[in-house]
Amino acid sequence: MTAETTADDLTSARALREVVLVTGASSGIGRASAIEFARRGASLVLVSRSATTLADAAADCRAAGATAVECVPADVLDAEAVQAAVDRATGTFGRLDVVVHAATVMAYGRVEDLDAAVFQRVVDTAVQGTFHVFQAALPVLRDQRRGHVVVVSSLLASITAPTMGAYVAAKWGQLGLIRTLQQELRELPDVHVSAVAPGGVSTPIYDQAATVLGNTGHPPPPVYTPERVARAVVDRVAAPRRLKQSGFLNPVIIAGFRLFPPVFDTLVGPLLKVFGMSRDDAPPTTGNVFAPVPEKESTRGAYWGI
Repeated sequence: MTAETTADDLTSARALREVVLVTGASSGIGRASAIEFARRGASLVLVSRSATTLADAAADCRAAGATAVECVPADVLDAEAVQAAVDRATGTFGRLDVVVHAATVMAYGRVEDLDAAVFQRVVDTAVQGTFHVFQAALPVLRDQRRGHVVVVSSLLASITAPTMGAYVAAKWGQLGLIRTLQQELRELPDVHVSAVAPGGVSTPIYDQAATVLGNTGHPPPPVYTPERVARAVVDRVAAPRRLKQSGFLNPVIIAGFRLFPPVFDTLVGPLLKVFGMSRDDAPPTTGNVFAPVPEKESTRGAYWGI
């Protein structure tokens, strides 16, 4: 800072920084993305079901350099709560530049063994939750005629895997909604909707997932850090993409699924069992599907990532 720098200059500089709303901000990729935007000096609105862990995430963001942080405990399945979070952003900061939608839940189990309520909640969180985020945020972006929505998708939005039926249905449905919205927004060239699709990421989602398999899952290799995926999320603001695969093997796996389905179907089950399942004993659990498990929330999970 020079002697010539005035209070008006500082105010103008702050005004140019992004106003970013992040769902799923208390854990995993959502939390890592919030911290990454904080490093850019963004003003943040953090949304999560877990108020206690959300406060911890806010402290991380302030330490990383966020200009301001607002916390809104909310479930994306609650349309009014999502609208209130968007209203908090516009009411506090005067605009909304970026929405990162990372809220999700997961369940392991064969389709015939899954509890119907668990299956519905996993799918609803991805599809209906994304719908609520879009409905709350898009009128603001339309009025501004500018802005970005970045949705954290998954490799499993483009392939299938046994015992992952609920999450596959959730992510395929979510991606269909994203692609439809991208078509509907073509008349607004400065309003962008991007999807980032990671493969295996070292986040706590695996330890928090519902399961009826008798064991827990873990990220299949290659395993990436949530910080690496968060950088891909932040990069979409400067370089929007319809769908960005975040994982160097993702295109190879998708090609195998599409071009060689008999081979893929033969291999995917055994490979997932060896490389994506733990050798532990776990009683049936609904995990965090219906309510957060704050003690299991953090930016990183237990597995090493690159």
